[in-house]
Amino acid sequence: MRQLLSATLMAVLVVAPLMDSPLAVAANPKAVQTADLPPTITPIKHLVVIFQENVSFDHYFGTYPNATNPPGEPRFVAAAGTPSVNGLNNALLTANPNLNPANGAGATNPFRLDLSQAATNDQDHDYTPEQLAFDGGVMDLFPVNTGTAGPPPSAPPQQVLTTGLVMGYYDGNTVTALWNYAQNFAMNDNSYNTTFGPSTPGALNLVAGQTNGVVQNLNGTGALIGDGNGGYSVIGDADPLNDVCSTPTGEVFQMGGRNIGDMLNAAGISWGFFEGGFDLTITNPNGTMGCKRSTKSLITGVTKADYIPHHQPFQYYASTANPTHVRPTSPMTVGQPGDPGNHQYDSHDFFDAVNAGNFPAVSFLKAPGYQDGHAGYSDPIDEQKFIVDTLNFLQQRSEWASTAVVISYDDSDGWYDHQLGQIVNTSQTNADGLTAPGQCGSAAPQLAGISAGHAQGRCGYGPRLPLLVISPYAPQNFVDHTMTDQSSIIRFIEDNWLNSQRVGNGSFDVIANSIASMLTVKNNTCFRYVLLDDNTGLVTQRGCVHP
Repeated sequence: MRQLLSATLMAVLVVAPLMDSPLAVAANPKAVQTADLPPTITPIKHLVVIFQENVSFDHYFGTYPNATNPPGEPRFVAAAGTPSVNGLNNALLTANPNLNPANGAGATNPFRLDLSQAATNDQDHDYTPEQLAFDGGVMDLFPVNTGTAGPPPSAPPQQVLTTGLVMGYYDGNTVTALWNYAQNFAMNDNSYNTTFGPSTPGALNLVAGQTNGVVQNLNGTGALIGDGNGGYSVIGDADPLNDVCSTPTGEVFQMGGRNIGDMLNAAGISWGFFEGGFDLTITNPNGTMGCKRSTKSLITGVTKADYIPHHQPFQYYASTANPTHVRPTSPMTVGQPGDPGNHQYDSHDFFDAVNAGNFPAVSFLKAPGYQDGHAGYSDPIDEQKFIVDTLNFLQQRSEWASTAVVISYDDSDGWYDHQLGQIVNTSQTNADGLTAPGQCGSAAPQLAGISAGHAQGRCGYGPRLPLLVISPYAPQNFVDHTMTDQSSIIRFIEDNWLNSQRVGNGSFDVIANSIASMLTVKNNTCFRYVLLDDNTGLVTQRGCVHP
């Protein structure tokens, strides 16, 4: 019988290095042994969070596990007994209530985007338009409020040339790797953006479960909304104050309060946030360097900055910021107390540190811009390469026996999803409009565990997002229906390493369910691995290593 990990699981399973693995395991003699790592209440000693951009659940998994499989595209056939997900049923596919302004009163049904249509325009994913698209839970105003017309210019269907593009979805012939990870590990079909809104609120919710508490802002308040208590909550994108790569004349702000990094520091737990382009000493092959390092995607044809400041949540907090992008002393000091990088690094520093035998307990990975999955400048194919290369690397490490990898997203990009999440926190500002003009619910904002006068501008839960866990402890071909949100990840960190301390002070971690429901312990533990081709997403090798 499957035994779920929980806060009551106190016995740590001792795991052996994968020295006898059929893989070419990189068994580093310098690697820290499991017994030397900080105590945890689960076998997970290393958590890696791959934090991607701008995807709704239906946009990637709406027809899972059924793929169209046209000729010439990577083929996906689900295993027998694959569980169903809360996806696009026949009624939603053929008689959807969404209307397309370009068609007058005509309906806009969800439609499949082909592999050749991997490059699309960015949709509108701001705090207010997303609420308006939800239309009080009817979920029928996406083309009207969040849709942006193509590309892709190729048709069919004609919707790609209208705001009806927002109804498009991919299947296992394009997001093949993610569907294969779901087949072999665990996914959740009931996970949500903690609040409505774009990248910056999503990133802050990932590390603090909190978008209220701005202590300083310059050059405007377009990304902020009054919290009803004389302060501000973050509802839009703006760069972190003092980051040398922030737009000099643009809106910038700094957050107060604490985040999960502060808590890990207090406990002496190693950790880091690793974002592509953060290392300003590198010159790219195209000659770009410093804050202007960029890469051109061969799929989208767009040249995008590798480092995007408003995607780096720890830079908004003075306690965890590395505003001048100081380099670590060495790979062996990455993520450790006292390192001059202050836990903020380039994505290559993660791989350098792990190869040197220094695998932080908690690692957040952010791909360089062209690989982060954000429509408009990135795409599912470039995104797939980053995810697969990372997971292939980790699964061939001796530390894989005590590792869990989470694939999560910052926001939905406004892409259609049919499921309304529970509204656990209301808000009534001029930016709200979920249930009526100026309203996200009519009750006074009140997050559980918080005193009266809780902050406005944090309507949530927002849109549904993909969430996967890849680990030897993730049950195979498992769909979890536990309601989770972005702060569920820090809830797991708090439970596993920090004796269930909470960020608190308005953080959604107080009410969030943990991602522990996507992990199991078995008496005859088998350390499963599944390697994929980073171009096609197809399985190249799978197996099981026994301790």
